[in-house]
Amino acid sequence: MTTTGDKILDTALSKIGEKSLFTKELENALERNEVDLVVHSLKDLPTSLPPGFTIGAVLKRENPHDAVVLHPKHAGKSLDTLPESSAIGTSSLRRAAQLKKRFPHLVFKDIRGNLNTRLKKLDEKEDFAAIILAAAGLRRMGWENRISQILEPEDCMYAVGQGALAVEVRARDVDILEMVSVLHDSDTVLRCIAERAFLRRLEGGCSVPVAVHTEVKDSQLYLTGAVYSLDGSDSLKETMQTSVAAAAAAAAAADDKSSEEVDECVQRVGVTATKLSGEAQDRAERLGVDLANLLLSKGAKEILTVARQLNDAR
Repeated sequence: MTTTGDKILDTALSKIGEKSLFTKELENALERNEVDLVVHSLKDLPTSLPPGFTIGAVLKRENPHDAVVLHPKHAGKSLDTLPESSAIGTSSLRRAAQLKKRFPHLVFKDIRGNLNTRLKKLDEKEDFAAIILAAAGLRRMGWENRISQILEPEDCMYAVGQGALAVEVRARDVDILEMVSVLHDSDTVLRCIAERAFLRRLEGGCSVPVAVHTEVKDSQLYLTGAVYSLDGSDSLKETMQTSVAAAAAAAAAADDKSSEEVDECVQRVGVTATKLSGEAQDRAERLGVDLANLLLSKGAKEILTVARQLNDAR
């Protein structure tokens, strides 16, 4: 199915000012019972879903990092070694803010379109020296060979939910929820709940530069979150962690007891995962909120407000 986001290709996403660009048409079909489940990039799903919908599965995450795809004539180079004032294509305020700060010798320009369109614009014209894309999309399309460089978190942290696929269903469809729940990947669910809770508390969307990095290691969930001014000169970045040890134990125990009643109240930032420890999910959500509150106490609101105003004025 085609969505508004697929059709409006001449405007930067952050300027269209609509959160559900890639999801509205699909949700309409779900609501009309024309389809029973829809698959999205989790990154495209707003942190608050319309009433009656829920994310019934978050699949194991593909590589969440951003990738550099170079113009063929720059083969072998990296962002560091590209010539002064080389133009880099990205419409993501998050990517541009981080990369402007990190690679001041480069110029960042808007580029829109789906993957094939963007690669074509890169290859067939001389407008861009490189473009920045999600590694996950390139890998899923089988175009991994185009990846010239993967950006590590110190260069560019990723977007909330990046690299994960989400299955959205009607919240009351117990059978469908049960059916798709086997697709849940517990680490990905916990990471994405924390990321989404962080973004929701900051009230961020496409139109503000917010970035994250998460990791589950030795039963600890680590969340690094950051906010940036549009040019990247101003930023706040912090890391917090919480124990999610209960997750594995509870998953084993869940087989014995009946799962939580399916009710909209067990959604956490739009995600329903009844087979996963509720306590671990609550901790992940609280981690996101706590980290956002920490950044807000240090002035994140001001940075994001200015970024939003500047972007609206562009």
